[in-house]
Amino acid sequence: MLFRSVIGSAIGVSVDAQDHVWIVHRPGALNAKEIYAAQNPPAAICCKPAPPVLEFDAAGNLLHAWGGPPTDPNAGYKWPASNHGITVDFKGNVWIGGNDPSDTQVLKFTQEGKFLMRIGGGESKGSNDTANLHRAAKIFVDPEANEAYISDGYGNKRVIVYDADTGAYKRHWGAYGNKPDGTDLGPYDPKAPVAKQFRNPVHCAELAHNGLLYVCDRTNDRIQVFKKDGTFVKEAFIEKNTLGDGAVFDITFSKDPEQKFLFLADGSNDRIHVLLRDSLEELTNFGDGGRQPGQFYAVHSIASDSKGNLYTTETYEGKRVQKFVYKGLAPVEKMEQGTVWPQAK
Repeated sequence: MLFRSVIGSAIGVSVDAQDHVWIVHRPGALNAKEIYAAQNPPAAICCKPAPPVLEFDAAGNLLHAWGGPPTDPNAGYKWPASNHGITVDFKGNVWIGGNDPSDTQVLKFTQEGKFLMRIGGGESKGSNDTANLHRAAKIFVDPEANEAYISDGYGNKRVIVYDADTGAYKRHWGAYGNKPDGTDLGPYDPKAPVAKQFRNPVHCAELAHNGLLYVCDRTNDRIQVFKKDGTFVKEAFIEKNTLGDGAVFDITFSKDPEQKFLFLADGSNDRIHVLLRDSLEELTNFGDGGRQPGQFYAVHSIASDSKGNLYTTETYEGKRVQKFVYKGLAPVEKMEQGTVWPQAK
């Protein structure tokens, strides 16, 4: 009997040099009625949980699937209790973080799932512990310096940088380039003075071609921009009155040489914001809450391919990947475009 597979909360997406789309999801987020085929004996044809890491071609065909706790007790790593974020670097290596309270590491694999390296893994001593992480959200690898920028993240409040081959510590910093601390800032209040530290989670750190690093300070509803050495450059607030989970979940850049546009996934307001990358001025946004194509349920991650197409994943009960096809440039007629419905053929 052929059993179908389904994905749980889709918690990361990355596009490699071949325009293959990689996602990481959480099989444990599937409820019993979604995985009848996983029962013993199977209660129905549908469905079984797919492995956590999935590679697709640009047409959506599944190419490879792997991941999960290793069967070899001497594998040298533990799979994250709550895997979070996926990045395929310029060498083709696959990086995965984890945001469970017990997750204090990031992992590096080949595209076939062979374990290569672990950064961290011991007990975290806070945001100035350079040996361990705490609930890291995402990784970006700089092809120029071969350095891994880690948004660390859900437990700590910093960006931390390591050598991407050896795992050697390089540097770290908090909001505005300050030394991070563990102060509990309490719930975000848009009317309060601007926070001088990141709030949890520090959710992404993406490096542009010009060497500027764009950091998602998610629940502070802001993007902060830094030089590679941690020098603060500027910031911008997005949907500044958003409470709860915040507005600034993930970002990606357009694929023109100047990376003119920045696309921001807003998982609370269920939309994608389109900004001018240099000025951080918002031009327009699209999307709305819902389950139909072009709508979002907690859009969590975003990536772009060489043709300018966008890929998004949805967490919580969203449990899906969507592709938005690049159609060229046109005048912006309104700020809020709402749902971009697929055109009938």
